[in-house]
Amino acid sequence: MTSPLRDYAAILARHGLNPARPLSHAPNDAPAVMRRAVDILWGALGSSGLSWIGFYDKAPDADEMVLVCREPRPACSPIGLHGMCGRSWHEARPIIVDDVRTLGANYIACDPRDQSELVIPLVGPDGACRGVLDVDSHDTAAFNEHDAAGMITLLNALSLTTLPPDTPVCRL
Repeated sequence: MTSPLRDYAAILARHGLNPARPLSHAPNDAPAVMRRAVDILWGALGSSGLSWIGFYDKAPDADEMVLVCREPRPACSPIGLHGMCGRSWHEARPIIVDDVRTLGANYIACDPRDQSELVIPLVGPDGACRGVLDVDSHDTAAFNEHDAAGMITLLNALSLTTLPPDTPVCRL
């Protein structure tokens, strides 16, 4: 399957978001802002090949991540750092997996129908990664670098990451 060309500029415009003027929020407001990001992305892209979208935060003092919010159904939580979310968190870089079946034990399967994944790290101004945005699809090769850059741009506009949209993606 070829990834559809999703229009992230239109999504930003529809929601009055501008990455040149990121919204400000207190750190304790992050879960509500994450919820807004999930609602925006699921509302705009849920019918374009996404099967699930959600945010995981790194649990304090534990080698695991905890689900903060998601659509459209529950998922695994907590998850270990051995999967793609953990790898993206450790490396602080986006990861695209065209076919999750190639990952073996390095894939945490919350839904056995999922075939591809995109993970975006939430990097703060201090360079530390606090969590990730995880996006899944029932189709293989459902995501590309355009999707990574578009989602990073939206997360920048919401002040959820400081990662540049042109950050090199690890493609598996």
